[in-house]
Amino acid sequence: MELPAYMRIPSRFGALGLVWLGTPNGPRVLRIYLPNELPRGLPAVKAPSDSPIAELAARIKAYLAGEPVVFDLSLLLLEQCAEFQRKVLVAECGIPRGWVSTYARIAAHLQAPRAERAVGTALARNPFPIVIPCHRAVRSDGSLGGYRGGLPMKRALLEMEGVAFEDGGRVRMDKVWY
Repeated sequence: MELPAYMRIPSRFGALGLVWLGTPNGPRVLRIYLPNELPRGLPAVKAPSDSPIAELAARIKAYLAGEPVVFDLSLLLLEQCAEFQRKVLVAECGIPRGWVSTYARIAAHLQAPRAERAVGTALARNPFPIVIPCHRAVRSDGSLGGYRGGLPMKRALLEMEGVAFEDGGRVRMDKVWY
């Protein structure tokens, strides 16, 4: 494997960072950094315009501009995640745009009904935010829970996807998946 390469993706939220590795099977994404966690001093590389990484960066940029986008999970280095986290991340990808789920419902879907905290931890450590939409998981009472990008960004992403909110700031729980 090569050393990791890094590029910035501009967005209305600030720049995101995309880190990938060259592998014998092609490039694989190691990490996506949200604007508030973007490390300084990473050497920036421009991905060739015809590469899968450039295509992924373009899709992330389009998504953050409000366009409906489908992401290719095969580019993600999911093997770096523990088995339970991989299951949570794949389940999270099953939640459609404009819908939410709860940590408890995701746990029940994974046949681990008492594992809502473990689900929350797995999502908090999601190395691929945006591509794996961890912002779509909320608490059972409709409150936002947490988000590495900050709660204002989580709310903005959900609103951009068409999720409705109550006057008190909780998600209207009329479109809940699982």
